[in-house]
Amino acid sequence: MEPGKDQKIWQVVLAIPPGKVASYGQVAEMAGLGRQARYIGRALGKLPQGHSVPWYRVIRSNGQIAFPEGSETYCKQVGLLEAEGVEVVNGRVAMRRFRWQ
Repeated sequence: MEPGKDQKIWQVVLAIPPGKVASYGQVAEMAGLGRQARYIGRALGKLPQGHSVPWYRVIRSNGQIAFPEGSETYCKQVGLLEAEGVEVVNGRVAMRRFRWQ
């Protein structure tokens, strides 16, 4: 675990406004981690209990939800995104419409 690196990632994700999404790669770039997109998912998986980081606003660069369709986490992520007005169709978000920045 790399606390400083994880903290940077969490700070970027906290900045994503409601109703918007960012890709794993976008979060990596903004956290100063270059092309370490795969690390982002691991860092979000280490969030402490009771955190307020909106992990569900981070998706694949093609707009796809990263979790297996129908899984508990997939359903939770879709529900949280839709509650913020983000449309999820067949497991995908229209990045042109909902991408942050």
